[in-house]
Amino acid sequence: MEHLKHGRAARGISRRELAASSLALGLSAAMRPATASDLQITETNVTVKTPDGFCDAAFFHPTHGSHPGVLIWHDSLGLRPAMRELGRRIAAEGHAALVPNLFYRAARAPVFDASFDYAKNAADREKYGRIVASFLAPGAAERDAVAYISFLDTQEQVDRNRKIGTHGYCLGGPYVLKAAATLPDRVAAGASFHGGFLATGKPDSPHLLAPKIKARLYFAIASDDDEREPAVKDQLRVAFDAARVPAEIEVYPNARHGWCVPDSNAANKPEADRAWAKLVALYRAAL
Repeated sequence: MEHLKHGRAARGISRRELAASSLALGLSAAMRPATASDLQITETNVTVKTPDGFCDAAFFHPTHGSHPGVLIWHDSLGLRPAMRELGRRIAAEGHAALVPNLFYRAARAPVFDASFDYAKNAADREKYGRIVASFLAPGAAERDAVAYISFLDTQEQVDRNRKIGTHGYCLGGPYVLKAAATLPDRVAAGASFHGGFLATGKPDSPHLLAPKIKARLYFAIASDDDEREPAVKDQLRVAFDAARVPAEIEVYPNARHGWCVPDSNAANKPEADRAWAKLVALYRAAL
């Protein structure tokens, strides 16, 4: 694995065609129990009130006790069994995790059914663009982040004396930075896995939020994303170094876009496990 560092900081990122289409429309550690993976997990369907409406979401937490909160931003295909699996998995590491349906303004989850085919079906492409556009409105993600973290902070299963972590996949990658910048005193760790459009040429590019961020960051980059946009990691490096934000980037040469999501065609369990270990270590150190 290519491991890039620059002083205290190292970063990067790129993207994939499906997520690119959507964002083009608008887009020594704090210890957990050694037996965290054996924790009994409770899963609940919840509704989070936001300034824009009501968001359906899934809430995962160890059945007993209070734990650091985690906000998960799903990928382009929305809240579905694969994202619930990732929510359960981070809860089993000793966290209380919220996985919202980011497309709630347009539809309840699951938004896309098993027959959805972006590549071959023009009607599906139109639906995808319409659904995702509802999430990409200026300021929507920031408003949502405040609502989601406020929800976490009102749950008895969340330890408010501990900081919040947030991570995202594909479409959700940039919103990790938006959440960290919107609530810098609450969010202490963020991670992006094959995220996209973290650094663009636009004045509202997420990487320009670096001066507002206090969180420790980790970026896991797919080889094909890095090949398409090799300069992005340099833009991120400059931004985070200038802001003195501790960040790290790893390019995974044997992994393609989507490799961390269990139902992706590019799913790669050995490399996904490697990225997962990075996430767990980040949260243990920062939360």
